[in-house]
Amino acid sequence: MNDEKIGVILGQIGTPEQPTASAVRAYLRPFLSDRRVIDYPPWLWQPLLHGIILRVRPKKSAALYKEIWTEEGSPLMVYSLRQQQRLQKRLGARYQVELGLAYTRLDPANGIKSLEQAGISKIVLLPLFPQYSSTTTASFYEAAMRAALGEGNGRAGSVAAKRYIPELRLAGAFYNDPAYMEALRHNLTAQIQRLPHKPDHYVLSFHGVPERYIKTGDPYEKQCRESAEELAKAMGWAANEWQISFQSRFGKEPWIGPSTAEVLGELSAQGVKRPFVCAPGFVTDCLETLHELGIEGREQFAEGGGDPLEYAFASCLNDDSAWLDFLAEYSKRHSAGWMEPNRL
Repeated sequence: MNDEKIGVILGQIGTPEQPTASAVRAYLRPFLSDRRVIDYPPWLWQPLLHGIILRVRPKKSAALYKEIWTEEGSPLMVYSLRQQQRLQKRLGARYQVELGLAYTRLDPANGIKSLEQAGISKIVLLPLFPQYSSTTTASFYEAAMRAALGEGNGRAGSVAAKRYIPELRLAGAFYNDPAYMEALRHNLTAQIQRLPHKPDHYVLSFHGVPERYIKTGDPYEKQCRESAEELAKAMGWAANEWQISFQSRFGKEPWIGPSTAEVLGELSAQGVKRPFVCAPGFVTDCLETLHELGIEGREQFAEGGGDPLEYAFASCLNDDSAWLDFLAEYSKRHSAGWMEPNRL
């Protein structure tokens, strides 16, 4: 009987360790140096990054992080740890679950190292990004695979020294998986039912990327739009009751749209009184959901003439039971054949 454990690494964008300028700078430096995130030539980007952005942005971002920070720490870290722990409980002793929070001490390379130290040679790389993007999914894959190959910290191109490479499986995007959609439907329905009044319009906001990324082969926008269509169908929303938008624009080049900020600012003029905003591209609450949608989004709606008290936004799936049940099933699906069928 094969009693070898199977490893699972949950891939996620990371978070600063503290809501301070120095901690944010330490996080942003590798994040904004990742050429899958920002693909401008280094000779152009690095002087701008180090000469201006890392001097100015950390202080501003730290102030935003302070507004969402909890007694336990960063919401993204708190919920990611819960996801890891509760998935581990669901999967049982035959699996070992690690986090792969990019650009942090718990990055994918650390996850590979922890599993290898435990003698685990079969590993599922499971990105917690419902829709595939070269900026997130591919970046996680690359970092983990470089670490598995022995290339430095998972990003540097150092000489490989490892003699044995673990067997890796890449769990793909689950943007249209029926079980994922059902978890979303169940979670959103419960949140909507707790509101004092039923929303009269729904905005499904996804993180944006430059149009250039889509034109050069990234399927992200297509998958976001399919996710939105499937979710609207699952929720029973009519075509005029919802719309899609894309947030977090950065820089001057064209990004996919429409812009979430612009959409929220125009809702009141269109007769929307009680908007409900959710982010089906995020499974864990973070700065982009709690602040950009929860705080800034409310302000944008109010600036457009809406009543801020009527604005509502959804929490992410976080440690929702149905979501974690899906993750457990998805992990087993991608480890099928690595253990006896009756042990899955």
